[in-house]
Amino acid sequence: MATEATFTVPSDQFPLGTVFTQLPNVTVTLERLIPAQDVVIPYFWVRGTEVDDIESAFTEHPGVQAIRLVDSVGDEYLLRVEWALDYDDVLTILAETEVPLIEATGTHQQWTFEVRGDDRSDVADFQRRCRELDIPITLTELHALTPVETGTEAALTDTQQEALVLAYERGYFESPREVTLEELGKELGISQQAVGSRLRGGIKHVLGSTLSALTARP
Repeated sequence: MATEATFTVPSDQFPLGTVFTQLPNVTVTLERLIPAQDVVIPYFWVRGTEVDDIESAFTEHPGVQAIRLVDSVGDEYLLRVEWALDYDDVLTILAETEVPLIEATGTHQQWTFEVRGDDRSDVADFQRRCRELDIPITLTELHALTPVETGTEAALTDTQQEALVLAYERGYFESPREVTLEELGKELGISQQAVGSRLRGGIKHVLGSTLSALTARP
């Protein structure tokens, strides 16, 4: 049965975490993870800074072959990284074990990775491989997707569903809005950037499931 798991990793144990040395208040969110030949290419957002040359905030690291700015909106920057497959870390192990990454968010305290395996053994293999390479991951949540879940519910992570429900109940989707991301973040105990990331991811899954269902109708 498909299983979802949440792991945490200390911020300084993940190459992208080097940004927190210079910019401790930013939040980093992985947008996409693309395995390619001899390289893993993650796209990620950096939020909470107005640094002109954002690439310079990432110090040289053996796991990073190249990094470049793709786009920027206000204090949000979308970057593309070429990640060497011969460097052992969480991303390369995800590519090696073929465990899909659902979401990854980093702060100066830690990185949080949400993954999904076809069954519990996939998650166990990923965890075992990390231990073999002395990567200090901590399993914080593990649950199986049950057959009674709808396609939308299965696509949403627990944190995305929690954020969407709270935002809906507090009137975030009303016009004008009745609550801000900052206020939602205080209730959830996370940054407003992390709330925004969870809402965007959740809305994407809900729309995808809804549109798929509509187009599948005869």
